[in-house]
Amino acid sequence: MTESDTKITLIGSRLAREGLEFIFKGEMPECKKCRLKNTCLNLEPGRRYRVVRIKSKDMHECFLHDSGVLAVDVSRAPIMASVESRKAVEGAKIMYEPTKCGKRECGEYEICHPEGLLKGDKCKIVEVLESLDSKCEASNSLKKVKLAW
Repeated sequence: MTESDTKITLIGSRLAREGLEFIFKGEMPECKKCRLKNTCLNLEPGRRYRVVRIKSKDMHECFLHDSGVLAVDVSRAPIMASVESRKAVEGAKIMYEPTKCGKRECGEYEICHPEGLLKGDKCKIVEVLESLDSKCEASNSLKKVKLAW
C-alpha cells in the first residue's frame, strides 16, 4: 500500500484503532456547523474503509462523538463477495455485477449483495475462497472471493 492509497479523515476516538473496518454513512445534520467537516466528509458515502494508522493522539471536538475524534489514515477495505464461478480467477480484473437473485432469506444473500460495493465497480479478485454452489438457493454457480476495489 502506498501513501496515495490512503486518505486522512477523522473518526470517533472510541472507534479509532488500526484494522477497524466501517461503512462511511456520509454527512449528518450536526456536521453542517463543524469547522472540520471537510476532513471528516472526504470519503465516499456507502463505501467500506479500514483504519490503517492513527496519525495523532490530538483530540478534536465533535458534535456527534462525545469523546471527540482523532485523525487517522484510512484505505479502501477489501470486500467479500460472490462472483460467477467462471470469472473467479485470482488476479483477474472485473466489473462487479451483483448476483441476480432476490432470495433475501438465503444464508449467502449478504455475500451476493455486499454493502460497500456497487454494480459496475472496477475490482481485482485478490483471493478465491470457496465454492458457493451447494449453498446457493437460486442454483447459481458462484464462488466467494475477496475483492479490492
